[in-house]
Amino acid sequence: MTIEITASALARVGDVTVRRALPRRQRRTIGAWCFADHMGPVEATPTHGLDVGPHPHCGLQTVTWLTQGEVLHHDSLGSVQLIAPGQLNLMTAGRGVSHSEEATGSYAGPVEGIQLWMAQPEATRNGDPAFEHHGELPVFGLPGGNATVLVGTLAGVESPARIDSPMVGAELVFDSPSTLPVDPTFEHGLIVLDGAVVVDGESLTPGHLGYLEPGREELLLEPEGSVRVMVLGGVPFPEPLVMWWNYVARTRAEATAAHRAWLADDGRFGTVESTLERVIVDLPPWA
Repeated sequence: MTIEITASALARVGDVTVRRALPRRQRRTIGAWCFADHMGPVEATPTHGLDVGPHPHCGLQTVTWLTQGEVLHHDSLGSVQLIAPGQLNLMTAGRGVSHSEEATGSYAGPVEGIQLWMAQPEATRNGDPAFEHHGELPVFGLPGGNATVLVGTLAGVESPARIDSPMVGAELVFDSPSTLPVDPTFEHGLIVLDGAVVVDGESLTPGHLGYLEPGREELLLEPEGSVRVMVLGGVPFPEPLVMWWNYVARTRAEATAAHRAWLADDGRFGTVESTLERVIVDLPPWA
């Protein structure tokens, strides 16, 4: 088994250029992980930051993780939450939710982080939306650093955050070779946010996704200096997905119906109290 490395795509989200590691043509999902945007760094002012106006989601959970700066989250459940490095925002969309990501009104400086989506399985994808914030997460030591478990369990350390299928998400910050025990039933993905790490003799750098198929019981990670890397893993997702814009569905008809509901503002996705404008895009091309 050797690591598979694919280049991320550049995309524009709000006023920020992102490096999109998932989905890519070569690799659509890793476990339930179906979307990964490495965003920033971008310079924020108290009144200007990510500036992503109210937009809808369904059939997924969003994970927001910052490495620099602060962002203000608003959603249609009434949540207003400041997020800073080391803190986890987890929003469950279920049948429908909307949110915005805004300047804080006070913070000025660089903002950088990663936005992740987890596809919800059939059992929960039409359920109620929810939001949770974790100001502290479990951390364990690595040679020359530490690991923070955002969701799931890694090396016997479990996050308190909700997950809807077997999976793991963790941030590693370290500068010495480390062997990490992992679940052999999981496939894994590595996204370097800063620095470089050697896996299976290949150097992985920012702007790339490293994919590792199931069957491994441990990962040998050899950093080239200090490195910050996200580890994503899970049991291969058993259901076919149709992803379009901000929706994770099973059919094109479902995605189209969701978007018609957003365009009509019929209440399915609620209302976000925000000074930013609702994000509107055309119907999908097949519609």
